[in-house]
Amino acid sequence: MNKTESKYFATAARMDEAFIECLAKKDFEYITVKEICEKAGVNRSTFYLHYETVADLLAECVEYTNDKCFSRYSSELTDIHKRLSSGNPEDLIFISPEYLKPYLEFVKENKRLYQVVLQHQDIFRTQNTFRRIFENVFSPVLDRFRFPEKEKEYVVHFYLGGITSVVTEWLRKDCADSIEEVLGICMRCVLPDGKMAAGGGDE
Repeated sequence: MNKTESKYFATAARMDEAFIECLAKKDFEYITVKEICEKAGVNRSTFYLHYETVADLLAECVEYTNDKCFSRYSSELTDIHKRLSSGNPEDLIFISPEYLKPYLEFVKENKRLYQVVLQHQDIFRTQNTFRRIFENVFSPVLDRFRFPEKEKEYVVHFYLGGITSVVTEWLRKDCADSIEEVLGICMRCVLPDGKMAAGGGDE
């Protein structure tokens, strides 16, 4: 990336952050280009160089938020694909601290942002972030166990719904409980009898 591209993306990131700050204080419909520019320290012509409307900024902001979270998993995803091709089936677990903890850490570090997301779930489509993780981490596990395609969708929705609900409650409590406590709750919910293989059977 050259200096011009770097400056372009840095400016876009400032506008993403400014938009999120505005969204924390007022409804999306009342956010103006003027106030986004003032908070981001850019002029209107710079805004329109990047976007046509505030709705365009909103769409990018969703991706910006998701990418920030998903980037935590780059090395882990490389590793899971190696394990899938050579590991023992009984070692393939849907939910583990290895994959859940980075997400919880990201939520706590960006608590204010996610509390805004919680108030505007229809706009931010928070489950998209989870879905990207599941498609890249857990869908290969399901394939390894030859789950029918229609069953895979049910399994994904089961985990998406459960983890989303736990994290939502955690945010409502201002992330007062520790990451370890929330992680333990998630693990006990999905693996109440201890370690469970991805195929669904007990050891």
